[in-house]
Amino acid sequence: MKRFLYENSLSLTVTTLIVLTLVGQTLTGWHEYNEELKDLRLNALTLGQYITSGHWLEATFENWESEFLQMALYVVLTVKLRQKGSAESKKIDEEEDVDREPDPNKPDAPAPVKRGGWVLALYRRSLSIAFFSLFLTSMFLHALGGAEVYNIEQQAHGKQTVDVWGYMATGRFWFESMQNWQSEFMSIVAIVVLSIWLRQHGSPESKPVDASHSETGK
Repeated sequence: MKRFLYENSLSLTVTTLIVLTLVGQTLTGWHEYNEELKDLRLNALTLGQYITSGHWLEATFENWESEFLQMALYVVLTVKLRQKGSAESKKIDEEEDVDREPDPNKPDAPAPVKRGGWVLALYRRSLSIAFFSLFLTSMFLHALGGAEVYNIEQQAHGKQTVDVWGYMATGRFWFESMQNWQSEFMSIVAIVVLSIWLRQHGSPESKPVDASHSETGK
């Protein structure tokens, strides 16, 4: 058990943080949304009802959407693009292990590598495909939840309602998306640029403390 916890401590710790903050978001969002419903002269929701409401769905997946977009673009852009001196960039003029062609004869190679063909073609792009798929799924769930909240407000004011696709055509949907997207792009720029000059001893996201500012890559 100790070995398992040590070998998986990073994912376990971050998953715990996800659960704790999601619970916090749910409880605070529940009270906040009930206040909004009260202002609209509508019945308050129980916690169980809130968890299945559009407000919870929108609040959750609006953020997940931007995170998955950030990771998808970061995975794809770092294939070709470089930043001199950054720990987050591949080396300027050198090929790295990730650039070499997969070897199907390697004893511990994953099954798709050994099989080759379209399976390998898919597998060698599977990380970006997964992130883009999660992004699109989260974007749709954001719109689904947002449309429900939007329509409740529209009905309360005697205005026309819309379907999910109609909601995705509103400025409100894109405002919610863009404000999160730009913050994720800002975080990419921050880690890429700050890792040129700043260090964190022991972190794989940093260059060695004694590395020169011009040294590129880990």
